[in-house]
Amino acid sequence: MIKKVLQEQNPHWNGMLITYAQREKFATLVRYLPLKQIITITGIRRCGKSTLAKTAIHHLIETGVNPKNILFVNLEQPFFLEYRHDATYLETIYEEYLKLLGPMGKIYVIFDEIQFFENWQVYLKSKYESSDIKFIITGSNSSMLSNDLGTLLTGRSLNIHLDTFSFAEFLDFYRIDYSDELARLSNKIAILRAKEEYLRWGGFYEVFTVEEPLAKKELLISYAKNIIYRDIVPRYGIRNSESIERLFFYLIGNACTMLNYTTLASIFELSDKTIKEYIHYFEETFLVSRIDRFHTKPKERIKSMKKIYVKDNGFLQILPKFSDNLGAALENGVFNVLWQKYESLTYLKDTYEIDFYTDKTLYQVSYDIRDEKTKKRELNAFDAFKKGDESCKLITYETDKVLGDVEVVSFERFALQ
Repeated sequence: MIKKVLQEQNPHWNGMLITYAQREKFATLVRYLPLKQIITITGIRRCGKSTLAKTAIHHLIETGVNPKNILFVNLEQPFFLEYRHDATYLETIYEEYLKLLGPMGKIYVIFDEIQFFENWQVYLKSKYESSDIKFIITGSNSSMLSNDLGTLLTGRSLNIHLDTFSFAEFLDFYRIDYSDELARLSNKIAILRAKEEYLRWGGFYEVFTVEEPLAKKELLISYAKNIIYRDIVPRYGIRNSESIERLFFYLIGNACTMLNYTTLASIFELSDKTIKEYIHYFEETFLVSRIDRFHTKPKERIKSMKKIYVKDNGFLQILPKFSDNLGAALENGVFNVLWQKYESLTYLKDTYEIDFYTDKTLYQVSYDIRDEKTKKRELNAFDAFKKGDESCKLITYETDKVLGDVEVVSFERFALQ
């Protein structure tokens, strides 16, 4: 049976190569392939980790590697369920592969969703040190790196974090040219339509390639519940699974706002500590992210009230009613662009509030600034916080202009910079 599973998961052994959508992180993957270190690909479920790993197979074969020297194993395949508590079974899989194909020379092994097996890192460390195998592993939990992998494999791994499709990747998929100003003008209508779709439904491949809104919504709900009930509840031994699901859906409805743990604890009849733990689990599985209020003292930043955002805009649509709040969708979309670019992202708050602050730049988000009161409020916020050589960017849905020392930028221009 195991031989049949391996044959089904490795069609390239029989000359079948599938072409996948190109991702921006593919260049990094190619750069890491010649190196000894284990390549780890982390990201939320269904964001394309397996597909990115499979593009490595395509690349290796194109550059002369024998297809039989590449093993791909999806460890969440039901056949492996009874063995998930026994990491030595990973060696059994590898030995069966050797018996089946007898590969000669350097071998490439891809373990997809490796966190499915307990103590996988112990097996990987021993194999890494005793063989010349190039490992690529994927996982849907950030602690796979910080805890599981970091302890035993320090200095032995290189990570690629993959998010859902960026707006640029979204346009590339639909072959909408945005390469220069002329192309953007020629494709203005197509880009505007793509922007509305992207901000509303996000960048999950399976979601944006389905046309029916209800089908999109059902897919996103299934993704969220899969993560909660397959990655969080069993891993952390959570008994009150209904509460953690309800909390996630509540947070989705309050994205882009301040978190008040005491209020949440009261609503869900849980302790502050439990609420914080649950939100941390959502972060580890890449469902949400929190940002701190900026402060020069690290201790004060840690103690500050957090703002919460979802890691893909599509999740904003999974509440009972579809959301027409493109203002929140725009702010959340801007957050995701910045989060992918900068390690440190905060907000500023006093009398006024600045949505995001990083790298000496203040970012404010406003869907529409045609109303004079709205425009004045946003510009006053910049005046309240700007210091020295800091720059100011006001991200809007569709306006591009300069107002004094403030650059007003449409979402598409901002996301494609």
